Amino acid sequence: MKLLHTLLGLALLAGPALADDYQLTDWNDLIPLEEQLNPPPFPEVDHDDEFAIPGQPVGKVVPALNGKKIRLPGFVVPLEGDSERVTQFFLVPYFGACIHVPPPPTNQIVYVNYPKGAKVDDLWDAVWVAGTLSTVSASNDIADAAYSLEGVSVEPYDL
Repeated sequence: MKLLHTLLGLALLAGPALADDYQLTDWNDLIPLEEQLNPPPFPEVDHDDEFAIPGQPVGKVVPALNGKKIRLPGFVVPLEGDSERVTQFFLVPYFGACIHVPPPPTNQIVYVNYPKGAKVDDLWDAVWVAGTLSTVSASNDIADAAYSLEGVSVEPYDL
């Protein structure tokens, strides 16, 4: 019986431990300091052509983040999955990013692979995503991401 209580205690501790194992990361942490001080120019908008789509700003990555276990809040832009679960998505810093043009700079979009599948009921609800970040870019018709993340958890955003 004592073994059962010990195992249950360890299981209860495992949930909160996940958050502790992953470094809380802010979207500004994904932008190199020199770029924060001197941002790249925003793409020009062609006001004479109503169908012209401005290009996406290209942002540099922070090499020191490669391989880091992070926890990042954001909004889901679904890429792959079904009506129940999203398995691949872009994580973006604000609602509506990638829906409106141009999308955010590439270093403000994280491509997330989450084979387990995340149940995302409302896309306007923020989530926490934890996983291992890499400086490997990903491209999709919607936008380009400068970072990729192998997700281990997707949870509703709570402070």
